[in-house]
Amino acid sequence: MYKQLEILALSVLILISIVIKAVSDENIKDQFPNSFLYSKPNEYIPNIWSAIGATGPPTYENTGHNNNLSFITSSEGVVVINAGASSSLAQALHDEIKKITNKPVILVINENGQGHAMLGNSYWIDQGVPILAHEDAIKEFEDNGPQILNRMIRYNRDKADGTRLALPTISFTDKYVINLGNLVIEALYLGPAHSPGDISVWIPSKKLVIAGDMAFHERLLPIFSHTNTKEWIATWDNEFEKLNPIYVIPGHGHPTNMDQVRKYTRNYLLYLRGKIGTFIENGGELKDAYYVDQTPFSHLQTFKELATRNAGRVYEEMEFE
Repeated sequence: MYKQLEILALSVLILISIVIKAVSDENIKDQFPNSFLYSKPNEYIPNIWSAIGATGPPTYENTGHNNNLSFITSSEGVVVINAGASSSLAQALHDEIKKITNKPVILVINENGQGHAMLGNSYWIDQGVPILAHEDAIKEFEDNGPQILNRMIRYNRDKADGTRLALPTISFTDKYVINLGNLVIEALYLGPAHSPGDISVWIPSKKLVIAGDMAFHERLLPIFSHTNTKEWIATWDNEFEKLNPIYVIPGHGHPTNMDQVRKYTRNYLLYLRGKIGTFIENGGELKDAYYVDQTPFSHLQTFKELATRNAGRVYEEMEFE
């Protein structure tokens, strides 16, 4: 009976995601015009909410909300995952939380050291909320915070007002456990992935993972100059799969299941590494590597912007492996 309920719940989640996805497009500048949020928070399973970001790049129109801003409600308080790309975006998320519950936000978790995870920290610190992040993410933001802030100011202009650099107040190395009454939340560093200090938030009792940038859906993932795709795949296979969640809220894209994020994250990385590996074995040069065939993934949002760049970076990574 319990297994049947799990399957039914997953089917409902997938149906909701399909309906919402029908209006999810990188060309839609704003789905929630009365707020700085790109989209209104939705409750995907009881007490687990997420405001889904735009699938395109950060812009003035979407206020930099191009990642998922999630939160968990409970009788003990609210835990927020991702501070947002600016103080104004963090406040917009907080405004929506206040409409849902009168419980206070008691913790913010930064999923990594990127701007849309950490630049909203200043707002939350001004509210007296502690902020948790992995030690590597803190180091990344500490080293590159000024450049990250300046990039946000360039596209967000007046919407950047009030945003300042603010580091997380709590760091961890491998695992950090939060107890919200009967609800246990685990912040997990599973290993190298998309960017330094990437973490996933695991809720064992709900079999749900807020995956962060470990997992992508609906849009092509970007490969950074510091991304090690071989290590990302190893982290996925050796650690992320062990969670065996029913529900996945990825870093980008609507809530879904493991089959979908596996296809568009792990399998994409394996596919691209396979193409580049064969290309290198055949004596191919970097200038031509950009154009290896990636058409099985060409339907994803941001494909045109990222596919050639991803190929070049994987070539540079694999050339001397």
